[in-house]
Amino acid sequence: MAEQHKMNKSPHVLLFPYPSQGHINPIIQFGKRLLSKGVKTTLVTTIYILNTKLSHKENTTSIKIKAISDGFDEGGSASAESSETYLKTFKEVGSKSLADLIKKLQSEGNTVDAIIYDSFMTWALDVAMEFGIDGGSFLTQACSVNSIYYHVYKGLISLPLGAPVTVPGLPLLESWETPSFVHNYGPYPGWSEIVFNQFANIDQARWVFTNSFYQLEDKVIEWMRKMWNLKVIGPTLPSMYLDKRLHDDKDYGFNLFKVNHNKCMNWLNEKPKRSVVYISFGSNAKLQHEQMEEIAQGLSDSHVNFLWVVRVEEESKLPKDFMDVTENGKGLVVAWCRQLDVLAHESVGCFVTHCGFNSTLEAISLGVPVVGMPQWTDQTTNAKLLDETWGVGVRVKADENGIVRRGNLVSCIKKIMEEEKGVLARMNAVKWRELAKAAVDEGGSSDKDIHEFVNDLKHE
Repeated sequence: MAEQHKMNKSPHVLLFPYPSQGHINPIIQFGKRLLSKGVKTTLVTTIYILNTKLSHKENTTSIKIKAISDGFDEGGSASAESSETYLKTFKEVGSKSLADLIKKLQSEGNTVDAIIYDSFMTWALDVAMEFGIDGGSFLTQACSVNSIYYHVYKGLISLPLGAPVTVPGLPLLESWETPSFVHNYGPYPGWSEIVFNQFANIDQARWVFTNSFYQLEDKVIEWMRKMWNLKVIGPTLPSMYLDKRLHDDKDYGFNLFKVNHNKCMNWLNEKPKRSVVYISFGSNAKLQHEQMEEIAQGLSDSHVNFLWVVRVEEESKLPKDFMDVTENGKGLVVAWCRQLDVLAHESVGCFVTHCGFNSTLEAISLGVPVVGMPQWTDQTTNAKLLDETWGVGVRVKADENGIVRRGNLVSCIKKIMEEEKGVLARMNAVKWRELAKAAVDEGGSSDKDIHEFVNDLKHE
């Protein structure tokens, strides 16, 4: 630490997320909170993301941006022959490139007081320590999920699973309710290694941050705090949807996909209150043709208004006659949308979601009940929590081929939109919405943790 500079300079933090939408947005929002408390922040992303995604006009944020190489400057991760190749190359090339960036910043008179890095990239802490810079691991998934991964990493849960799983602070989990890397760890060896090895050097991190809030996962958080200096700083949504203290914080400021915002909003404005089922499976999910057909038929059979996000690369999986259903105004299919604006709209009554943690937090923070339709990774566990622990929705059931049939989807939508289960789920969702707002508002649990971190930086 260059303490002589600290007397008259704001502390400077590098924010280094994994280069994907679901990892970049939470850390950007954390950066905005830090800026509001007088901390200088710089987002570090890859050359590919900066050149192809952050150059869009709508991607505006007050956080400064610097780029490093991941070894795939022209095509990003999609151009790698496999995820294993990408992750290996990113570590090798990224370590050197990050070190070069730190040297450059320091040569220009910019001190770096901390590097907050995505927990998927433990090598960033190794780089930080080479320069004597404090590091903070940023966990983007639920504490509950990370606790399961930690137990696997420590050998406290043996793979393959032979019995239901118990970890401190969580209900009993059937094997299929654990993350897919736990109950089906074979198909994605590169990603399995990443999620389990998040904890390889975490004890050397000065801080551990998590995009959750205390009231949501209090028992697991208390257990984790026995091991690490855990700062619970979420939910990391734009302030206008929560405490409204950051007046210019109206959106994430970063979209990997182009949005036809007016089309979505105009269509929603024409629909009655709580009459629309919103369906989105996030930025990465790839559904089978058969599954897309079952969803399409289920939406037709349910006779509800629906807004369905189907990414461009997934459109070919829609049944050929399905678009006819949308012509009568009952449905709208879009390639992407501003999910927060959709969830906040009064016409939306239900969210059919893959249960990624960002979508999970958004649903909870905006008080929208859900139908959980998890696909892989942490989503099966999030769906369990949304249904049985947090009480804000129901889960679909897949058949022996892993397909959710139309009848089951229709039944789940009806439960939320028409039945007593939906009334209770909405009441619980509204309760969580108020707790989420309170957490980030002045003096709330997350606000206090952010404030403690800032004081730590300023007075170390």
